[in-house]
Amino acid sequence: MTTTVSTKGQIILPSELRQKDGIEPGQEFEVERIDRGTYRLVRQEPRANEGLIDWLLACPEKGFFVPVGSESTDTL
Repeated sequence: MTTTVSTKGQIILPSELRQKDGIEPGQEFEVERIDRGTYRLVRQEPRANEGLIDWLLACPEKGFFVPVGSESTDTL
């Protein structure tokens, strides 16, 4: 497979490779220069708790959950 470097220096991974490996937008890679013209591309593992803040910010607003009344179980 071949790809081209854009005028911005970007390299596009072909769709077939992205689909096979589950590569999503925003995923980070490390690029290592092995020798002139030879490079190694390694997908970085997500950091622990990555996305946690976004998930918490997406939670419902305060007061969204309302307590449900129930009967007392003290006499059981």
